[in-house]
Amino acid sequence: MANNDMLIKLYELDFDWGSIHEQIGNDVTIRKPIGPDRPQLLSWAEMHFPALWVGELQHALANTPCSCFVAQRDSSLLGFACYDATALGYFGPLGVVENSRGMGIGRSLTKACLLDMRLKGYGYAVVGMAGSADLYRKIAGAVEIPDSYPGIYQATLKLAKNPDDRQG
Repeated sequence: MANNDMLIKLYELDFDWGSIHEQIGNDVTIRKPIGPDRPQLLSWAEMHFPALWVGELQHALANTPCSCFVAQRDSSLLGFACYDATALGYFGPLGVVENSRGMGIGRSLTKACLLDMRLKGYGYAVVGMAGSADLYRKIAGAVEIPDSYPGIYQATLKLAKNPDDRQG
């Protein structure tokens, strides 16, 4: 089944940074990456996540200010979340490496982005093709946008699998 987009009312979010702060107890830091982090972050993302997500991460890192957050333990990256990467007002992608799932890192990264969006003045956030609909409902009160698949993603470039299928 296809994943519809979801809508989050940012103006109803509490300014609760607790889920971000609680990661300190897990020795996990949630922060915005800085310029020197870019090469390592992109290389790590290429190893763990789909190429489309890496493209969105590159876009979020190029925004001024950067529109993503990372989770790390010591110098090990555990996850990332972006916004304004697919389109203005869109949240995502969100990625946490498999061995770090179930620790609340995804929730913390999501909240960090959504609160940052609210502080920038956004009223709503769209989660495109929400793969974790229950997560977004639970932490942000997201609601499904009916008939929104594939939405903005219908315009993404599709590379030919066979070189002979390429046009031009």
